[in-house]
Amino acid sequence: MTEEQVDPASGSVLRHAHLYSPGTAASLHLRDAAVVMSAGRIDWCGADDRLPQRYQQLPQYDCGGRLLTPGLIDCHTHIVAAGTRADEFAQLLHGVEYSDIAANGGGIMSTVHATRAATEDELLQLALQRVDDMLACGVTTLEIKSGYGLTLEHELKQLRVIARIRAARPLRIKATLLALHKLAPEFAGRADDYVDYSCDELIPAVAQAGLAEAVDAYCEHIAFSPAQVERLFAAATAHGLDIKLHAEQLSNQHGAALAARHGALSVDHLEYLDNAGIAALAASNTVAVMLPAAFYTLRETRLPPVTQLLQAGVPVAVATDSNPGTAPLTSILLAMNMACTLFRMTPEQALAGTTLNAARALGLGTETGSIEVGKWADLALWNLDHPEELSYLVGVNRLHRRYHAGQYEPAIPSNDRTAPR
Repeated sequence: MTEEQVDPASGSVLRHAHLYSPGTAASLHLRDAAVVMSAGRIDWCGADDRLPQRYQQLPQYDCGGRLLTPGLIDCHTHIVAAGTRADEFAQLLHGVEYSDIAANGGGIMSTVHATRAATEDELLQLALQRVDDMLACGVTTLEIKSGYGLTLEHELKQLRVIARIRAARPLRIKATLLALHKLAPEFAGRADDYVDYSCDELIPAVAQAGLAEAVDAYCEHIAFSPAQVERLFAAATAHGLDIKLHAEQLSNQHGAALAARHGALSVDHLEYLDNAGIAALAASNTVAVMLPAAFYTLRETRLPPVTQLLQAGVPVAVATDSNPGTAPLTSILLAMNMACTLFRMTPEQALAGTTLNAARALGLGTETGSIEVGKWADLALWNLDHPEELSYLVGVNRLHRRYHAGQYEPAIPSNDRTAPR
């Protein structure tokens, strides 16, 4: 933007910030930085004492040396859901296997029944409470999956709620149709017929309605096979939708290699990923997404091969996996801490996993996830001195300000969290 194009009414400057932004090649780390925000985008950033004269008349906010990072990105959530599964948590604590809980009508199916019974307005109110918790942790971009409806009627209901969240809250949302999450009870014993239904009816209707940008599936021995997932991928691609996959969480079904072969944006979980899967991801642009809250809740012991993925050059993201059963978590900050303590990631890697790499997992790597000229001015300002503190603190939130498209967005009062803005 030239000097003549700078419009003081549409821009502002953050001054004297301790700026830290993960980068593809190297991180940007400036102790005394300024960032110019104009028309929703970053127009300039650099050392504060080098702020060009043409920006000096814009409204300014003195950050007082506070830590400034890109807005955080939660790239894997299931927050449009009803019901609680606290009883299953108690069962897990007594040693009952998750697969046994699911086989006895619990697990995903428990949430399916509750979500089907809830109205659209009820689902919206429940989801907004979770969204507001996430915004208060500095989240500026969010992925939300359906997958608790399992019929066209109820999947569309979930996706409409996601659209309403987008209209009600100041953040970026990517909607994902989780088409193969669990076999619908209406198709008991007919998994292939359900895959046909998802490919021939569900995906076309969602694509025509414009309610989702991506399609996801659960590739697991208790869910859907690689062959079934591959059929879904073909249908999604034919309708212009991106693909993602839950893979290698409880067993090695070689879903990650399948997803990489088909150009998936991400594969998520990956506790049972093998060397062939790592090599397949390294040869692709697919992001590996770590979900430590599910690992923690299920008390898993097999660690995902995070170190090997990083050594192979695979971008690694971190997300909450927020859902009623295996990851009842809305704090991306706690997910970052878990990624460090459980998966041995460094704080720098965890922050890259919730900014730049999370953006790539949503197909937004050129638009957000780092503080760079031309990207959206989605930023988080923290009452912290060092970026490591974001992962170091446990259950502590030091967010000072959150910026969405260059606008300061105060938190919603906790007693008014269902109100649209």
